[in-house]
Parts: sequence; C-alpha cells; structure tokens
Amino acid sequence: MGLAELEDLEVFKPGETGNVEKEEAAVVSKKLPQEADYLFDRKYVCPVCGSAITSKAVRSGHVKTVGTDMDLRPKYEQLDTLKYDIVACRVCGYAALARNFTDITESQIALVQSKIKATFKTQAEFTGSMYSYDDALERYKLALVSAIVKQDKTSERAYLCLKTAWILRGKREMLEAMLTEAKATGKKLKKEETQLVSQIPELVKEEKAYLKNALEGFLGARRTENFPMCGMDELTVDYLIAALATVFEQYDVAKKLLGNILVSRVASNRLKDKARDLKDTIAKVSQ
Repeated sequence: MGLAELEDLEVFKPGETGNVEKEEAAVVSKKLPQEADYLFDRKYVCPVCGSAITSKAVRSGHVKTVGTDMDLRPKYEQLDTLKYDIVACRVCGYAALARNFTDITESQIALVQSKIKATFKTQAEFTGSMYSYDDALERYKLALVSAIVKQDKTSERAYLCLKTAWILRGKREMLEAMLTEAKATGKKLKKEETQLVSQIPELVKEEKAYLKNALEGFLGARRTENFPMCGMDELTVDYLIAALATVFEQYDVAKKLLGNILVSRVASNRLKDKARDLKDTIAKVSQ
C-alpha cells in the first residue's frame, strides 16, 4: 500500500495503556473483602456499672462454615468468628459471652462490683477495626474471671475454658501458617515475626491446660446439671467429653460415651458420623 516506512508504528504510545496483569491484580485486591468487612459495632449497656459499650460483632449470614475440629471448634472461610463472642466492659471489667451478657442477677452484680470493679483499671476505648487474637484472649480471660466470681454453673465455666483453648489454637495456627509460608517462599521472617513464632510451644501448652479444665468441668457438670447444657443436648456433650478425653488419652471414658452415641436412636446421623470418626482415631492411636 506504499506505507512501508510506517510499518514500525506502535498502536499506543508508552503510558497510554495499563498493564493487564497489574490492572487485574488491582481489581481483585480492591474487591477482596477484609475481616473488618464482616463486622459491625453492636451497642450494649453494662449491667454492672451502666456504662455504654461498643463491641465488635460478626454480621450474621455473611460467613461460610468450612467444618469443625474434633472437639467441635467451628471454622469459617472468612475469619475466626470466635474472636467476637465476648462482650467486655472497659470501665468495670465485667465480661461474658454475648448471648448471656445481660443475664446476671443482683447478687452476682454485687460480687462483680466488689471483686472485679473495685480493682479494675479502666481501659481506653478500642479504636481498631477488628480484634487480634491477643485482644480476644484478654476478653475471654476476663469472661472466665467474671464467671468464677459470679459462681456460674460448672458447665458455663467449662465452656469458657473450651472456647479460650480454641482462641489459643487459632493464634497458634495463624503463626504456624506464617512460618510455613516463610519456609515455602524462602522469605526471612522479620524480628517481630520471629518473636511471635517463638510463642508456639507455649500456646500449645496453654491450650492443653484450658482443654483439661474444660474436660474436668464438663465431666462434673454432666453428673450434676440438667440438659441442655451451654446450648448442647446430652449426646452432643457426651461427644465433646469423648473428644476432650481422647486428647488426654482417657480412651476408656471416650469409648464408653461414643458407644452410647452410636447405639442411640435419637442421635443425628451427623453426630454418629463424627463419633465413628473419633472411634477410628482412638483405635489407631491406642494400638
């Protein structure tokens, strides 16, 4: 066409277009929801001191479950919802599970006021967008102290011990994932990351201590309390005790409870499946 001299023309000059891969990455990064996107601020009034409280909570229906651990710890795709189960008053130190935060008697209020509020140092207002595992752990420990002071049921204290163990496990898993990624990529951990990873052995030890308390508490509650217990029916509690007993190699206790579940006419198929899996696990580790 007589245009040979123009054959080297570029369609676009440098800077007139974007890098497709970079643009796609930017779009994906922009659209990916962060943990804070699943949270909202829920308002409470402390039943002990009357202070206004703002606590982070998970938006219901916005997270997807991906299963449970052997001891029924729930796991979600987007975030660890367990971090947001405790409501704590920064003024007086009273804390409890969100579902029963206001379920406290006058005599219990008096106990909290005299034994916790009297010495508790008011904390600064939380300004972050989400709770870290350390934030959550502090709140769970406050809730456990409150439960002990209030003389809550044995089962309620056992349940708080169990959930505290789950928080410790969540933190450990997060640190283990950090370490695994660093090894896979050859990336050298920063000084503060190395310090965090060094906590793993202590987290394992502390988790087992809380699980031990949970096991002993549920065993005691099973003999003295009525069901449902912490929202669980008798067979679910039996399975949970069996799972905790397995951790501490109390296989005779675990197998007896699992046997009751497997022959039960009212146990759900899902619970029976979990009981069979746990029974198979015991058979392997106890050989």
